[in-house]
Amino acid sequence: MKGIADTGFLVAFANANDRHHRWAAQIAAGLTEPLLTCESVIAETAFHLASSAVALAMINEGLITLAFDGREHLIQLERLATRYANQKPDFAALCLVRMSELFPRHSVITTDRADFQVFRRNKRETIPILSPPER
Repeated sequence: MKGIADTGFLVAFANANDRHHRWAAQIAAGLTEPLLTCESVIAETAFHLASSAVALAMINEGLITLAFDGREHLIQLERLATRYANQKPDFAALCLVRMSELFPRHSVITTDRADFQVFRRNKRETIPILSPPER
């Protein structure tokens, strides 16, 4: 599976008490290659888990790999921020939308279905997502 990891997925995977932990663990067990992500997702993950060590271990153990440098995409990120200003997206979400444009065969793996159903890549295309089943 080719995927782009969002914060919610990583937090759910690392936290056995998270309501989506079982789902995230099943996704992780089926991976054959690291998921792509960005530094801002790592920072958010470390914050939510209160552990930079756990977030960094996900990189070292091959669950995820950093595959985005925001400096190279500032113009596109600014355009996305303007387009979605009413949604108040955080920087990580903007980076993931841009990553979805750069890696169109990768689904965004997220627990935040609502936001990623609103965002569009390349202005009009829905972003393929993989998220926990709705209850």
